Amino acid sequence: MLNVFRFVVSLIPPFNRGSVPPARRFGWALVLVLWFSLATARGQFSFSDPRSVSSVSGQFLVTSVADSAPYDRNLNSADTNVVKLNTAVLSVAAERFKISLWRQLGLPATAPWSGKIHLRLHPAPTPEETVTIVSTPFLNRWSYGVDLPDQLWTARYARALSGVLLEEIANRSAHPGGHAAEIPAWLVDGLAQQVLAADGDKVLLSAPGIKDEELAVNRINQTERGIDPLAGARVILQNTPALTFDQLSWPTDAQMNGADGGVYYASAQLFQSELLELKHGAEKMRALLAGLPDHLNWQTAFFQAFGEDFKRPVDVEKWWSLRVVNFASRASGPRWTTAVSLVRLQSLLSVPVEYRNASNALPEHAEISLQSALRSLNPESRDQVLQTKVRDLALVELRLAPPFGDLADRYRVTLGDFLGATTRASQTAATSKHGVPINRRTSLADMLKKLDDLDRRRRDAEGRSVIPLPGTAGTQ
Repeated sequence: MLNVFRFVVSLIPPFNRGSVPPARRFGWALVLVLWFSLATARGQFSFSDPRSVSSVSGQFLVTSVADSAPYDRNLNSADTNVVKLNTAVLSVAAERFKISLWRQLGLPATAPWSGKIHLRLHPAPTPEETVTIVSTPFLNRWSYGVDLPDQLWTARYARALSGVLLEEIANRSAHPGGHAAEIPAWLVDGLAQQVLAADGDKVLLSAPGIKDEELAVNRINQTERGIDPLAGARVILQNTPALTFDQLSWPTDAQMNGADGGVYYASAQLFQSELLELKHGAEKMRALLAGLPDHLNWQTAFFQAFGEDFKRPVDVEKWWSLRVVNFASRASGPRWTTAVSLVRLQSLLSVPVEYRNASNALPEHAEISLQSALRSLNPESRDQVLQTKVRDLALVELRLAPPFGDLADRYRVTLGDFLGATTRASQTAATSKHGVPINRRTSLADMLKKLDDLDRRRRDAEGRSVIPLPGTAGTQ
């Protein structure tokens, strides 16, 4: 700016106030003012980033890095599971995603926000590239930076927005100098999947359809009613047992990347949805988020927020098992073939274990019978296995081919009898003789004897069943 000023001064001829007419003096002054105006304007434009877009609420600032080699990237543009982003599209999509997620938590769209979120787009060589979220405290509020590839898998895109939005809500109650909230993975991914299922057409704007004031968007004018956002989760969980509460608490990288066929995503979506269905569920979920900065792990905040419903992890497991059974029973789907039914039931009646042939050997995987596992486990671990088996048997008994569905029901009642739980009637018939409530806890020896008897009946049923070979007809 100093060099510009010297250049302007050099253009003005020397004069004194007395030798130059007032009109001419005014003309030079006008030139000087215009020059400084242009110089200032040029300086402003030079520092403004043409690749930056602010969202309508001002909470999101989206910037992008130029692609130095746009033709070197080999991405499948026709893949519908890949979200393709630019600054304008992301600024709109992020706002819509926020409104949808807030609605799930009972927050109005006009609620105030606290932390600003900076979304930085960079060229992605592959949709598998990871997303980085950084939380930065400043005085009494936090700001957030999210490094996003401009093309990524839909699940990762939704997880990134869900994660940073939940972090922003939770850290509003963080004390100055405190630590950032630890958001449970099942809540981040569960809400992300719920938003995609409920408002996917509105929050995924990577395939623009029309132009609106030079901005390509997909405009949704119709109001859809009666759509089940859990329909996708229902399909998955009818074929594969849902994860337990303990498994949801510690998901593996493979599960979070979808390598398990979507079971983790479906379980997380259903789990958070069922929590929100509890009495004052949304209020309790907000209390959970608000309490996270005060605790080193989310479990403490969870039981503090949902203390009216759960006192211990075992209470959550019992409640969750019943919710999963009830969820699956609403639409049982078609029955499996005899061959598939045999494999499914046999898998449910075994327990995976690891063992070592030597102290320095790598662990090997094997499956042992349910009875062998129950004899060797301590009471707490034994009850956890039984609770999982009771739940999984209830999930599949409707889909097993006769007579294995009836056998699965008998196995479930026997295990439930030992646990001392009141077993429900089989879903296949409300008046089933196996649905008599049982409140008496039998001994371990009695239960093992009944399981051995059921195993003999199952082997007899397998022997009488004709397993169809490939290309032939058989018992269905």
